[in-house]
Amino acid sequence: MLKLYHCKNARSLRPLWMLEELGLPYELTVLPFPPRVFAKEYLSINPLGTVPCFFDGDVRMTESAAICQYLADKFGKQQGKEALGVTPSEHAYGEYLNWLHFSDATLTFPQTIVLRYSTLEPEARRLPQAAADYRAWFYGRLRAVSAALANREYLCADRFTAADVAVGYGLFLATELKIDGDFPPPVREYLSRLMAREAFVRAAAK
Repeated sequence: MLKLYHCKNARSLRPLWMLEELGLPYELTVLPFPPRVFAKEYLSINPLGTVPCFFDGDVRMTESAAICQYLADKFGKQQGKEALGVTPSEHAYGEYLNWLHFSDATLTFPQTIVLRYSTLEPEARRLPQAAADYRAWFYGRLRAVSAALANREYLCADRFTAADVAVGYGLFLATELKIDGDFPPPVREYLSRLMAREAFVRAAAK
């Protein structure tokens, strides 16, 4: 049985969304955020105290974009959803991998600073200037997404893939942090398409 540890609207939404897209059975444990503070017993499962933590038998993974790739590669063909991945034989394979890694290493990183210093820290430790600076940094990095969507509906391979799940989560997080006010039209329309998907709706409700 596949098993996922999740906090609502955290990075674990990426693999949860993928599980729903693939129609796979799974066991879900929803934790309070951040679990390293409010569910200390979770540290015995993931010493970092971060989500996601994903298990496929004795396979254990904690990186959300990597879990998306793993699910697409291992279960896509079995579930008749091989289009969710991009194979090495396809021209778009490099672009696909780049977007998967971009989603966390480049796009989501500045959002974590905004979240910490505008919301999570006690009032006395909040840093409005840091939150504002990293919001601007996020928008600088968003230019790559906007450019990619100028003439297409999805990021690569002319179809919806795990890369859209990974990057789409970063855009969704911006709406949760209320830093999406300046989204350019192609990005806002893209996010609307993603959030209208039945699998996303199911995942976001859990």
